[in-house]
Amino acid sequence: MTPHVEPDPQAGAAVKAADRAHVFHSWSAQGLIDPLAVAGAEGSYFWDYDGNRYLDFTSGLVYTNIGYQHPKVVAAIQEQAAKLTTFAPAFAIDVRSEAARLIAERTPGDLDKIFFTNGGAEAVENAVRMARLHTGRTKVLSAYRSYHGATSTAINLTGDPRRWPSDTASAGVVHFWAPFLYRSPFYATTEAEESARALQHLEDTIAFEGPATIAAIILETVPGTAGIMTPPPGYLAGVREICDKYGIVFVLDEVMAGFGRTGKWFAAEHFDVVPDLMTFAKGVNSGYVPLGGVAISAEIAATFDKRPYPGGLTYSGHPLACAAAVATIDVMAEEKVVEHAAHIGETVLGPGLRELAERHPSVGEVRGMGVFWALDLVKNKETREPLVPYNAAGEANAPMAAFAAAAKKNGLWPFVNMNRTHAVPACNVTEAEAKEGLAALDAALSVADEHTV
Repeated sequence: MTPHVEPDPQAGAAVKAADRAHVFHSWSAQGLIDPLAVAGAEGSYFWDYDGNRYLDFTSGLVYTNIGYQHPKVVAAIQEQAAKLTTFAPAFAIDVRSEAARLIAERTPGDLDKIFFTNGGAEAVENAVRMARLHTGRTKVLSAYRSYHGATSTAINLTGDPRRWPSDTASAGVVHFWAPFLYRSPFYATTEAEESARALQHLEDTIAFEGPATIAAIILETVPGTAGIMTPPPGYLAGVREICDKYGIVFVLDEVMAGFGRTGKWFAAEHFDVVPDLMTFAKGVNSGYVPLGGVAISAEIAATFDKRPYPGGLTYSGHPLACAAAVATIDVMAEEKVVEHAAHIGETVLGPGLRELAERHPSVGEVRGMGVFWALDLVKNKETREPLVPYNAAGEANAPMAAFAAAAKKNGLWPFVNMNRTHAVPACNVTEAEAKEGLAALDAALSVADEHTV
């Protein structure tokens, strides 16, 4: 695949100038960033105005699960725009109903009612509101090493440093340690120990906070931005049992892990667990038009049969977004994208990343499934000291910056967060593209190796 336009540096400069003059970017010191001007994208690739093409190992922000510009989804959006571009959420609209049906058909258990939002953070906000109203309780427990969104409650539930500047301690948010054997907070040496000790820690936290005060526990089924830490066997089932014991609503955040990313429609399927509420976004329509939502159990939905739910959004279930969701889910089913993601993870990405770990002293651990992988980069494999300090910036982050620059030089756009790089290509990435990405990672890791001891 080659760029669809001739290189045009002058046009790129104009795009960059307009951006710098008027666009305020998220999570950034505005005067220190230099955003790439993108000319186009297709499938697993995008390119700039200078003609440089990149294999996208970030899937945007881990949402282009079917790649860029899938023709069937583009056509569905165009067709819906010609038919009915927008309509208020209080009405029954065919494409909205169909999107909800297709999602409910794939969610586990009885999560058969769908409340649509515009993205993942709003989904988390509404899931927490539902849990609090359903239980009559206030507190919500969430894990460190987590990300749940940037809106008011969601950012306080988040367990990474992005919470700190906005940490006004949204009423009743309590953080706890979830399992992560590689950097165990419980001094565990096996997955069984890690799971058991993490569950005991959670139950102890509940006891000291007061079980009757806790509305919900929210967990990313497989934490994403925080490091793709697949929970050990028995952990999520144990959390389900704890929630049932104390009448706590169990919320699984599948915003990043859902819709094929882990090789299942939803990551919860790997662990045979059914939450009371499940949030989704991103991959539901590959990010083509903003869409998210909450899948709701029958019991919680019944709470609002006679009692109005005090929440809503102007664009809830927007027809264009729902048309994109219907087309995306249809494409994923027809092209067996979920099965393909599992195959790529088992036969190409997993083995290939583990082989890199054997050869590169900077790779401490490889973890993941499907097309959802993380490489934990370290200074020393024995001590497991991270390649850069926690939340490093500036000169302290130089080793990771050098790694990222090397990856881009080799035509790979990497996902980099703290001391990790994540391999999260599109769910329909080809074997050849995945191997191309592994080769580029191999070269870039040689730069990271220079900072090991």
